[in-house]
Amino acid sequence: MLGDVLLINDQHKSAAGAILERVLLDIEQLRKNQPGEKFVVAISGESGAGKSELSHSLALLLKGRGIRVKILHTDNYYRVHPLQRREHRIQSNFEAVGVQEYDWEQLHRNIGDFRQGRSVSIPCIDIITEEVDQLFTDFSKIQLLIIDGLYAIRTEGVDLRVFIDLTYHDTKLSQMLRAKEPTDGYRWSVLEREHQHVRSLKPLADLHVDRDFRVFDPAIVRHAPRPWQRRAAHAVTPAG
Repeated sequence: MLGDVLLINDQHKSAAGAILERVLLDIEQLRKNQPGEKFVVAISGESGAGKSELSHSLALLLKGRGIRVKILHTDNYYRVHPLQRREHRIQSNFEAVGVQEYDWEQLHRNIGDFRQGRSVSIPCIDIITEEVDQLFTDFSKIQLLIIDGLYAIRTEGVDLRVFIDLTYHDTKLSQMLRAKEPTDGYRWSVLEREHQHVRSLKPLADLHVDRDFRVFDPAIVRHAPRPWQRRAAHAVTPAG
C-alpha cells in the first residue's frame, strides 16, 4: 500500500533471518527437481502483528543474496473501494468482514502472472487519497514473491506459509503508531471479526512466529531440528 508506515525493529530483522534460512533450503530442494522454478512465500497475522515489517526485512535479506523479490500486499485486493468499505461493513453488521472481502481471483491471477514472468498492472491503494491506483509491474526478472496480508497463507500456489502468532490485543500500540485507520469503536469491531478469521488459518502454516518473534516449525518443534533451525540465530531449538 502506498504511504504505509513500517515500524521495523531488531526482532523483525532477526525473525527474517531465521525465515531466510528456511527459504534458501526449500529453494535449493525445489530447484533440484525444477531448475529455475519461482518461489512464493506468504506471511499472515492479525492487524499490527508485523506482517509488512517482516516481509520487508525478509525481502532485503533475499536481495542481499542476489534474489530478486517483489512483495504483494493483499490489502490492495479488497473488493469494495476504500471510501465505501466502512459503510459496507457497518450495513452488514460486520458480517462482511473476513476472507470474502478480498478479490482472490485477481490475486491468484497476479500470482500466475509472476509464475509466467508477465508484465501486468496490479492494484495499489494509496492510503492518503484512499484511491486504488494501478502499478505497472514486470515480473520477468522477479524470482521470489512475498504475499503479505491477514489471510495470505490461504492463497493457492504458495511454497512456504508463515503465521505470526499475535492477536490484535497484543498489538494495539503498533496499530496506533501506524495510524492506518482510526482506532475507534468501528475499528475494534472489525479487528474482532478479522481475529476470528485469521486464527482459523494457523493450522495451514509451515512456520510460526511467536510473540517474541522466535521462529519455529510446528510439525517438528519437539523433534530433531532441521539444518535451517540449527543455523538460524532466532529460530526455536527444540528442547530435550
